[in-house]
Amino acid sequence: MIHPHHYKALFKLGLPIVIGQLGMIVLGFADTLMIGHHSTEDLAGASFVNNMFNLAIIFATGFSYGLTPIVGSLFGKGEQEAVGRTLKNALLVNGLIGILLTLVMGALYLNIHRLGQPEELLPLMRPYYIVLLISLIFVMLFNAFKQFADGITDTQTPMWLLIGGNVLNIFGNWVLIYGHFGFPEMGLLGAGVATLTSRIMMLLAFATIFFTGKRYQPYKEGFLSGKLNKSDFLQLNKLGWPVGLQMGMETASFSLATIMVGWLGATALAAHQVMLTIGQLGYMMYYGMAAAVAVRVSNFHGQKDTESVRHSASAGFHIILLMAICVSIPLFLLKNEIGGWFTDNDEVTLLVASLIVPFIIYQFGDGMQCNYSNALRGIADVKPVMYIAFIAYFIISLPAGYLFGFVFDWGLTGIWLSFPFGLTSAGLMFWWRFRSQTK
Repeated sequence: MIHPHHYKALFKLGLPIVIGQLGMIVLGFADTLMIGHHSTEDLAGASFVNNMFNLAIIFATGFSYGLTPIVGSLFGKGEQEAVGRTLKNALLVNGLIGILLTLVMGALYLNIHRLGQPEELLPLMRPYYIVLLISLIFVMLFNAFKQFADGITDTQTPMWLLIGGNVLNIFGNWVLIYGHFGFPEMGLLGAGVATLTSRIMMLLAFATIFFTGKRYQPYKEGFLSGKLNKSDFLQLNKLGWPVGLQMGMETASFSLATIMVGWLGATALAAHQVMLTIGQLGYMMYYGMAAAVAVRVSNFHGQKDTESVRHSASAGFHIILLMAICVSIPLFLLKNEIGGWFTDNDEVTLLVASLIVPFIIYQFGDGMQCNYSNALRGIADVKPVMYIAFIAYFIISLPAGYLFGFVFDWGLTGIWLSFPFGLTSAGLMFWWRFRSQTK
């Protein structure tokens, strides 16, 4: 039986994170709507590039999650200066990872013409890709500040910064995609420039708040007096890499599936992009609440309160299941209209409608894997998540996508039918691991 106070505490802690995540969803919808109504070719080009970068962004986010249980533990002990010192080391580590990701994605850029994408889209993809490449380092540094704030239970500051950044991005899209206020009509490239600008401004805003805000004063003192050290560096890497790889492999299964979708042509790519944008609605909400689960579980784990660890994780899963129902019902009822919101192309709209049922099927597995992978992060049992993710997404999901899509000749719908297999198997394995570690 779950005690009601676990639900209440998770809502209080997780709601600002979820709202911040929803702000990112609104941005994703706005990007896709604005790009799609500029041209179907822009939408198809954005699909490929965004999915390649989603792999890097999700890995970066997962890596930064390694900071949260460290900060949460120190915060629980009242060691504020140590928290500030850890943030200083986290900015260094995240910055180095940002440089590494930039090099990796730069190598992919040099080979983009070898990935079997429609030739006519390459002139649109390349400049957009470069602008997003420049923005990676700013994402990593912002993530360090965000996970620090979440770890000290200040989930509202990141929420407002994310909302503000998204508003700036949407306004920039309107100005630069279509050409307003004297700016040239830049199309897809304009969307990239708007994204880069908003990411830079969000980082500058968070740094300003940290160094000037009264709430962060004790942590700033620890930041300024603390030293970069090997112990923090190794601990951040020890926790960050497994979570980053787990989330990266999940995203990679979608990104590699996007390459397969590209073999089906620009129309399939455009429909795929619309559905991935919709899919982010559930995923980001689930991960927002799951992040709160990680914080609560880490607090109880530090207190050696195993019963509350289990109850917090179960309560989180119940809340996420409710979210999944709230996401799925309206999408099913509006399945024939959704594609038309994003594009005037009737073929794309029909393809989108055919993907709604596979999407609804995988919501249970997606919510389960979000919840229990974060519960494992809360008890610092992060290494097994890498192996589970590899099995679920590379051994199960990707081969199933090729089998359904091309061997069975089910096309785009077949590729999407593989996602429930990967996500549900991951969720079940994470749940089993968590249960075995908290008996």
